Amino acid sequence: MAQRAVVPFLVLLSMMFIVLGKADVLLFDRLRVVIADAAAPLLEALAQPVATMASGVRHVEGVFDLYRENERLREENARLLQWQDVARRLETENAGLRDLTKFVPEGAPRFISAQIIADSGGAFARSVLVSAGGREGVTRGQAAVTGEGLVGRVAEVGGRAARILLLTDLNSHIPVMLDSSRERAVMAGDNSDQPRLLYLPINVTAKPGERIVTDGSGGIFPPGVPVGVVASVDSGIIRVEPYADLSRMEYVRIVDFGLGGVLPQNAMPLPRAARGARVVVPDPVR
Repeated sequence: MAQRAVVPFLVLLSMMFIVLGKADVLLFDRLRVVIADAAAPLLEALAQPVATMASGVRHVEGVFDLYRENERLREENARLLQWQDVARRLETENAGLRDLTKFVPEGAPRFISAQIIADSGGAFARSVLVSAGGREGVTRGQAAVTGEGLVGRVAEVGGRAARILLLTDLNSHIPVMLDSSRERAVMAGDNSDQPRLLYLPINVTAKPGERIVTDGSGGIFPPGVPVGVVASVDSGIIRVEPYADLSRMEYVRIVDFGLGGVLPQNAMPLPRAARGARVVVPDPVR
C-alpha cells in the first residue's frame, strides 16, 4: 500500500517544484525589472561623469600623441634643414666652380682651383688668401682668374695657402691694352674699386665700355686675358671696372702660363708714352 502511494507523491512533488521554479523565474524577472527601473536614474547620473572622464583620458592621450608627433616632426624638420643647408652650400660651391669654367685661359699648361679662405686686405691693401700653396704647385707670380677674367696674381706662397694680390691693390701694376685700338697702357691699382689706366698716349681717347685685356708685356701674363672695361674718363683720369666682382669671389683659378713668374725689379718694360704725355713711374712689381 505504501509503495503504491510513493509514486503519486513523487509525481506531485515534481510538479510542485516545477511550479515553484517557474514562479521563482517570474519573480526574479519582475524583481530585476524593478531594480533596473530604480537604478536607471542613478546609473544615468553616474554615466555622465564616467563618460566625461573617459573623454578627458582620451583627450590627454591625444595630447601626448600630438606631443610625440610634434617632437618627431621637429626632429625631422631639423634633419631636413641640415640637408637643406648642405644642399645650398653644395649648390653655391657648384655655382662657383661652374663660374670658373666660363673663362678657360688659352695655352695654360697647368691650373688649379682654390677656395678663398680669408680676406687679408684692409684699408691699405687689397688681397685674399686661398686654400692652395706650394704643395699644390703654386708659385709666386702666377695669375689668378675667375670665369670673368683676371683678378690678380700670387704675391706670397706658403705650404698650404697663398696670398693673391688683387687688381685694385696699390702695388698692382699690370700691362694692358685697349682691345679695339690695341694701344698699350698700365692698369694701376690705388686701393679703390676701380683701378686707373696710366701711360695711355695723349692722342688716344678711351671710351667708356671699351674692353681692356692684358698685352703680354713683362713676362707675367700672356696677351688677351680679359681684365675689365673702361668705366669713366674724367679730367684725364681713366678708371677701369674689372670684369670680376672682387668683393664677392669664392673660388679662383691659379694659372701657370709657363712664363717664368715675376721678373726681377725694373725688368718689366714700360709702354712708350707719346710726346707730351705725363709719365708716372709705378712701383716695381713685387
